[in-house]
Amino acid sequence: MNNENLKFVIVGHVDHGKSTLIGRLLYDTGSLPEGKIEEIKQICESLGREIEFGYVMDHLEEERDQGITIDTAQTFFNTEKRNYVIIDAPGHVEFVKNMISGASQAEAAVLIVDVEEGVREQTKRHAYILGMLGLSQVIVVVNKMDLINYDQKRFESVKKDILKFLLDISIKPSYVIPISAKKGDFIANKISKMNWYDGPTLLEALDIFKTKESANYKPLRFVVQDIYNFDKRIIVGRVESGVIKKGDKIKILPSGEETRVKSIEEYLKNVTEAEAGKSIGITTEDKLFIDRGNVVIHNGDMPAVTDRIMANVFWMDRTPFKIGERLMFRCSTQEVSCEVEKINRVINSSTLELIAEDATEIKNREVANIVIRTDKPVVVENFNKIEELGRFVLGREDTCAGGIITEPEQ
Repeated sequence: MNNENLKFVIVGHVDHGKSTLIGRLLYDTGSLPEGKIEEIKQICESLGREIEFGYVMDHLEEERDQGITIDTAQTFFNTEKRNYVIIDAPGHVEFVKNMISGASQAEAAVLIVDVEEGVREQTKRHAYILGMLGLSQVIVVVNKMDLINYDQKRFESVKKDILKFLLDISIKPSYVIPISAKKGDFIANKISKMNWYDGPTLLEALDIFKTKESANYKPLRFVVQDIYNFDKRIIVGRVESGVIKKGDKIKILPSGEETRVKSIEEYLKNVTEAEAGKSIGITTEDKLFIDRGNVVIHNGDMPAVTDRIMANVFWMDRTPFKIGERLMFRCSTQEVSCEVEKINRVINSSTLELIAEDATEIKNREVANIVIRTDKPVVVENFNKIEELGRFVLGREDTCAGGIITEPEQ
């Protein structure tokens, strides 16, 4: 196994089996902590149930009582190829906000559908969010095949419905896999009861996906998180794309000032360069004014430095947004006050029907194409080019909306 990591999110309608699937993935890959499976067996026996792998993720007693996963959690497993980080995104309608924040970290997605219930409202909403967030690596798993005696005709019918809907929102899944998360069928192991299916298991399909290692070949984007003043002034941040090296000539945005990298600082390591994904510090030859939210680049391929942005947003607050209201725009470590200059169109996230054009408000769980005007220039990019500078949230006191940038205007 190499050291590469892939983050993926599991989404779908409530009770379609997300937590059970995660528990099964951990169990089948030998990733459960020692004693955990025995603890789960005892809990299930006390409740008079068969073993429930969903309890692996439902750590809190409150969650066990309610039967609902209420927060975005992360857990880990590995295959022979790579390490995986599962982002468990809640399915209940009240927790869509947490699902947005979970999905926005992912490189791939698994959309889970109950074979008996088929495509439901939350299935559609979550799939739409995956598309809105630009996730192109998607696997659909059709769960609970054991409950229909592994019937191929029912699977093909559900698969047809899923593919038709996903095509409407420009998502083309790499695989549609029939599974039973409870029994472990086609998670890690194939079974003869579904010999009519000749595709990969879920783990085999995940191993085919690509990680973000290619981010090293994109233009440098080093996002500043903080400034530390010890015996030297260290600019701390994360390399979101590209590679930064000692001696590099760099430009600081939005100011446009230029300097050179004097050193690369990594805790307890002597390094001269850092690649995408690394959280590091740098020192510079010149003492420029650099602050949280600034973006360090090489000369050449410039991101947009602008105060006007076109974007798609998913409104998550029960209180509708109305034109004229002030909001906070947060992109990476940048934070600035803004207004929505125009709401071009509003769409129902479940039916995908057009609600209004040139609208004056956005209601809970509606998707909108908007134009944002920030109080001062921000450094942003089209989401499909550099994801980390192409996704953002809008907030009042709390986060109200999540979105992606489609057209930064320079």
